[in-house]
Amino acid sequence: MATAFKNEKSNDHTPIQSDAVVVRFAGDSGDGMQLTGGQFTLSAALAGNDFATFPDFPAEIRAPQGTLFGVSAFQINFGAQAIDTAGDQPDVLVAMNPAALKTNVAALRAGGLIIADTGEFSQRNLDKAKYSSNPLEDGSLAKWQLLAFDISALTLQSVKPFGLGNKEALRCKNMWTLGLALWMFDRDRQPIMDWLNAKFAKNPVLAQANIAALNAGHAYGETAELAGPLKQYHVDAAPAPAGLYRTVTGAESISYGLVAGAQLAGLKMFFGGYPITPASAILHHLSRLKEYGITTFQAEDEIAAICSAIGASYAGQLGVTSSSGPGIALKGEAMGLAIMTELPLVIVNSQRGGPSTGLPTKTEQSDLYQAVYGRNGDAPMPVIAARSPVDAFDCAIEAVRIAVEYMTPVMLLTDGYIANAAEPWKVPDLETYKPFPVEFLETIPEGGFKPYARDHKLKRPWVKPGTPGLLHRIGGIEKEVDTGHINYAPANHQAMTDIRSAKVANVADSIPDQILEQGAAGAKLAVVGWGSTYGPIAQAVRRKRAEGVDVAHIHIRHIWPMPKNMGELLKSFDKVIVPEMNTGQLKTVLRDQFLVDARPVNKVSGQPFTIAEIEAAIERALG
Repeated sequence: MATAFKNEKSNDHTPIQSDAVVVRFAGDSGDGMQLTGGQFTLSAALAGNDFATFPDFPAEIRAPQGTLFGVSAFQINFGAQAIDTAGDQPDVLVAMNPAALKTNVAALRAGGLIIADTGEFSQRNLDKAKYSSNPLEDGSLAKWQLLAFDISALTLQSVKPFGLGNKEALRCKNMWTLGLALWMFDRDRQPIMDWLNAKFAKNPVLAQANIAALNAGHAYGETAELAGPLKQYHVDAAPAPAGLYRTVTGAESISYGLVAGAQLAGLKMFFGGYPITPASAILHHLSRLKEYGITTFQAEDEIAAICSAIGASYAGQLGVTSSSGPGIALKGEAMGLAIMTELPLVIVNSQRGGPSTGLPTKTEQSDLYQAVYGRNGDAPMPVIAARSPVDAFDCAIEAVRIAVEYMTPVMLLTDGYIANAAEPWKVPDLETYKPFPVEFLETIPEGGFKPYARDHKLKRPWVKPGTPGLLHRIGGIEKEVDTGHINYAPANHQAMTDIRSAKVANVADSIPDQILEQGAAGAKLAVVGWGSTYGPIAQAVRRKRAEGVDVAHIHIRHIWPMPKNMGELLKSFDKVIVPEMNTGQLKTVLRDQFLVDARPVNKVSGQPFTIAEIEAAIERALG
């Protein structure tokens, strides 16, 4: 999507029309950039724009002020048309200090606008950012438009009547900046004022000070009448079907999807979790949904968290747990226990950069091997991957469905980008979803009770403990076919291993055939993706097809098992490339399962793919 934000001139005071704009707010991790970006996103949502966001923040709880590794940024791409990514290059960069400028300016498109707070460009802060001279004065920013003024001083002036201390007053800087941004893009301030009044209801002085800063920033844009870069733009609402819309992050979407899945299964839900970035938000959201029969438990560690969820599943509830890569590693043995006991369990993995502690706040897709293969023994488990914050809702429901219909743990993969990013969501009508109610075994079957008897899906019965006449043994030691007694016999272990594998393979019977997002089977090139690479792949393929390039796009939701038509579909293309934020994990699975010459396109920088990177990969693949 080519940006429509240009350095245009308006003959009067009417805003300049733009189709789409990318704005990045960047500052110290204490400057409130995530909050500023979140409220600007609210204004985009209320204006009816389509949008996608990308919060990017440091792993340190509070990095030293003014340092390069303490920079927090929030990027939003909003427009009057369909938006699939947070944007390749910002059109506007708001830099609150030298470190924010240095770490972000290279991403700004040539000719883009820098808004900088000169009040923070002291020699001390320039030294912290490793600048040998002041970039606002030395000509090094010549290829961009520059608007530099003392936001700090203007903020202090705007809140002076409220008697705040200097430190407290400067905390209003983000609202002053937000006010200027709202003016620049012709946005209503009232919803932000309402939010501030609600947020500081117990401290109305702070509410009024922040509102004053917001109004001052807006008034500056209205009255400064600066020549050159400071202009007002208007982005129309994007066309969208009628309905109820809200902004949703991936973590929120998964939480609602898990609740909906439990409702469709007719079950109460137990969530056992342990705090870890970026998965903690799921525990936070679910803890506020107790009225839907949700019990949340913050355990003392990752192992206790998953084992508590397994216990809940044994007791007849839907057990759910969540973590990121390091925590998923700790949960490994217990996942094997859930596979051996054949109990339903949903495991959400919000992937981040690894290995070990790795990059706690950066995104990656490097846990696919861990999800598909990462347990001791032959321990197959269905794996699903969400492509976007909105898609996470349906993926969570699908994970619940598979778990209860096949009596198996299921892993749902998202990543840091999906978990933290936000986009508009048309709230669905749950009446349109087909229920999959659970039936517990409550009476002794004819011929006697066999805890590991199988139905046509190879699913064993689900029995609540204490059900009269249905006493049975459960645990991690190998079970005997049908009876569930402990049995170490070679033939029995072979049979049970084969049954567990076949049961997971049978999941393919209940999932749809793989579709093409764009293009047709037999094209010269297929771009195959999974997870959060959807947006840049979709846009890149759309652009190349508009140029007449014979390329198709496949995006996989069901990673294991894959749709039954996947092999035939992949073999129809001359070439296959697989962009993923790892060193080639899905590529390896596709080669192994279907013997296709899938070629990798890899990125492990902690940042999402850009559209331009995928376009370049398509061009290279086609020679």
